[in-house]
Amino acid sequence: MIARQRLDRIVETVSRNGAATVPELAESFGISESTIRRDLDKLDSAGRLVKVHGGAVCLEDEHVRRELTIGERADLHTAEKARIARYAASLIGPDDLVYIDAGTTCRVLVDHIEETRASYVTNSLDSAAALAARGLSVVVLGGEVKPATAALVGPEAVETLSRYRFTLGFWGANGVSREYGLTTAERLEAQVKRLSIARAERPFLLADHTKLGRVGPVVFDPLDAATVLTDEVPPDWADVATVRAV
Repeated sequence: MIARQRLDRIVETVSRNGAATVPELAESFGISESTIRRDLDKLDSAGRLVKVHGGAVCLEDEHVRRELTIGERADLHTAEKARIARYAASLIGPDDLVYIDAGTTCRVLVDHIEETRASYVTNSLDSAAALAARGLSVVVLGGEVKPATAALVGPEAVETLSRYRFTLGFWGANGVSREYGLTTAERLEAQVKRLSIARAERPFLLADHTKLGRVGPVVFDPLDAATVLTDEVPPDWADVATVRAV
């Protein structure tokens, strides 16, 4: 097996199982543990998995525990994100005041927006720049910039939110759980999410099906605080009225 094929197979193994240890991978591929460690270094640097002490975990599982960078998240479930984003964009009307959360699915949403007469408010520097480049009316919350997600958080963002009442809005999450509700990886972003959802008449959470059943470290709202738009509703979620496939 050539090195490139081995790297692809390592990613497949880690993705399928969620995680793998160095000894497990070495035995599976019949190579030394030192070679596996070098392979994991390469795959981690390439953003294909996350190297941890003693092994590696897949990016999707790591996304639940921490905020991946924009680059790390960009290639995760792109088709599902586009499907959800297209539907979400169709909900925007000409008189709406729309809140757009930070996150990759919300950023994809921006690319699908066709309603130019609505007004937009966001805590995402990336989404704000994209909206402004298209000549749309956009307000950016103040606050501290989180480098990993280009999201604005903190007291200034919270104070700005107090001035608005949104007709609808769109949010992202790291996990959606029956028991814990809507969760994310970081408390300051959780605060902005919670307060902005509370100020929206029609809140929608954009989450591909892999996030259903996952739990992040910080809860920002109960499950019924927003309608969850997803690409596919698993059978064990079919009875949840606030989770909808698009």
